[in-house]
Amino acid sequence: MDVWRRLLLATVCGVAVASVYAAQTVLPPMADSLGVSARHAGWIVSAGQFGYLIGLVLLVPLGDVVAGRRRLIAVHLTVTATGLFVTAAAPAAWTAFAGLALAGMFAVVVQTTVAYAATVSPPAERGRTIGVVTSGVVVGILGARFVTGVLAQVWGWRSMYAVLGGLALVLAALVLRALPPEDGSRRPVGYRQAVVSLGGLFGQRLFLTRGLIAFFLFASFGTLWSGLSLPLAHAPWHLSESRIGLFGIAGLAGALGAARAGRWADAGRAVPVSGLALVLLIASWGATAQLSRSLWLLAVGIVVLDFAVQVVHVSNQHVLTTAHPERTSSVIGGYMVFYSLGSALGAAATTSVFSSHGWAASSLLGAAFAACALIVWATDARRRSGTARAGTGVTGARRGGEQRRRGTPEQAGPVADRSAVS
Repeated sequence: MDVWRRLLLATVCGVAVASVYAAQTVLPPMADSLGVSARHAGWIVSAGQFGYLIGLVLLVPLGDVVAGRRRLIAVHLTVTATGLFVTAAAPAAWTAFAGLALAGMFAVVVQTTVAYAATVSPPAERGRTIGVVTSGVVVGILGARFVTGVLAQVWGWRSMYAVLGGLALVLAALVLRALPPEDGSRRPVGYRQAVVSLGGLFGQRLFLTRGLIAFFLFASFGTLWSGLSLPLAHAPWHLSESRIGLFGIAGLAGALGAARAGRWADAGRAVPVSGLALVLLIASWGATAQLSRSLWLLAVGIVVLDFAVQVVHVSNQHVLTTAHPERTSSVIGGYMVFYSLGSALGAAATTSVFSSHGWAASSLLGAAFAACALIVWATDARRRSGTARAGTGVTGARRGGEQRRRGTPEQAGPVADRSAVS
C-alpha cells in the first residue's frame, strides 16, 4: 500500500460519499426544481442516507463473503454511477429520490474500501492507512461542496450528478488495474453467516458504545452541513451556491484531523483523544451559532467541528477493526449503520428546526447531539476505569493470599516495620 494506492482508495471514498452529500450545497434550487417545499428539503439528503443504511445491512457483509474485494469495489462504483445518472436526468422528485437512494445504497463501497485497506495494511500502520482513506471521505463531503457549488451555478444542479457518475466509472476501472490483491489468508464466509454476524455485533458493549457515539456525532455533523446552505442563501448574506460551497474548504481541516487521528490511534491514544475531540465539538457550536453576525466565526466553528468529528470517527474505526480483525467489513458496516441514522436524523431535523426557529435553534440542536455523544463516551470511560480498579483489587487480593500461604518476605516486611516503629 504505497502512497499512490492510498490516494486512490481515498479518492474512491471521496467520490462515493460525495454522491450522498452533494445535494447539501444546492438544496434550495434543487428543491425548487423538483417541487419539494423548503420545510422538507432535508429529505433530499435523507433519501441518500436511507439508501446508504440499506446498503450497510445488505451489501457491506459481502466484503466478508467474496474472496477479492477489488472486484466488489468496482461493481459498487458502477452501480453508484447508475444512480447518479438517474438523479441527473430526473424529471420529478420521486425519480430523483429513487436515483439518490440507489446511489446511496451502493456508496457503501466506502466501507468495503476501508475494510480492504485495513486488511492489506500491516497492524502497525493500520491506523495511518485508515486515517488517509478516511480523509478521502472528508474531502468528498466537504471539498466536493465547492466543486458541486460551482457546477450547479454554471450548468445547474444536474451537472454535478453527471460529473460524479463519470468519475465513479473511471475509478471502477482504475481499481481493477492498480490495487493489489489481498494476501489470501482471509477466509470468506457465507452471506447468511455474515449478516447474522453483523446482527450479533449489536449485542456487544464495545460495539454499541462506539456506535452510539457515532450516531450522535454524525447527527451533529449533519445538523451543520445539511442546514448551512439555508441561512447562507437568505438574509443577511444571500450567498450563491458557489460561495456557499467555499465553506467546504474550511471544513477540509477535518482531513488533517483524520490523518492525525490515525497516528494517535496507532500510539494507543484513541479513547482519551476521542473525549477531548467531543469537548471541542461542543465548543465549536458556540462559534457556528454566530453565523448571522460573522462569517469568520462561522469558518472557525466549521474548522473545529470537522477536525473533532474526524478524530472521533477514525478512532472509533481503529478500535473496532483492532477488536475484530477477522471480520472488518461486517464490523465497519454495522458501525456505519449508526453513522447513517445519525446523519439522516441531523439532515431532516435541521431544516425543520431552521424553518420554525432559525439558525440559533439549529445550532443548539447540533450542540445537544454533541453533548449526548460526550455523555456516552464519559459513561463508558467511567465503566472502564471501574473495571480496571476492580481487576487490580482482585489481582492484589490473590497475590496477598498466595504470599500469606507461602510465607514470603513481602509478608514479613510490614511486621518488621511495625516492630521498628514500636
